[in-house]
Amino acid sequence: MKNIVLIGMPGAGKSTLGVILAKTLKMPFVDTDLIIQQTQNRLLQEIIEEDGIDVFLSIEEKAILDLDVQGSVIATGGSVVLKPEGMKHLKENGFVVYLQLPYMEIEKRIRNITTRGIVMQKGQTLLQVYDERVPLYEKYGDAMIRCMGKNMEQITKEVKKLWEGIK
Repeated sequence: MKNIVLIGMPGAGKSTLGVILAKTLKMPFVDTDLIIQQTQNRLLQEIIEEDGIDVFLSIEEKAILDLDVQGSVIATGGSVVLKPEGMKHLKENGFVVYLQLPYMEIEKRIRNITTRGIVMQKGQTLLQVYDERVPLYEKYGDAMIRCMGKNMEQITKEVKKLWEGIK
């Protein structure tokens, strides 16, 4: 059985939706950010600050490549699309759903930009991160859900309908 893989910007609601979706569909839930924190015994932001972005992305990619689950809802980190091998692995046995939000909404939702563990180069703005990643989310997504103005229940119903259409 395929996985449902949630991708999108930090603040798009991947982890929150993932939990609700997993309960609704009676599937296990996996959060790759939590896997990274558990295996590294550090917060994402600590890894980025102490080891740098390249090391963090390698750790994230290894966590993805080591992931061996079926029939699960997987919430990924926003930077997962930066490593093609990791995305290839997720797509091999996954239905990838891009949770799309306009930049202004992402900006509103992210209050803790310096502590959240967002992969950003020095001097890079959140808008630049958004502009860099959106084409990758669109490339890798098998489906896109426009989340603006919708609550989690509505988004869950949309993903469930898509999922039931491909099963």
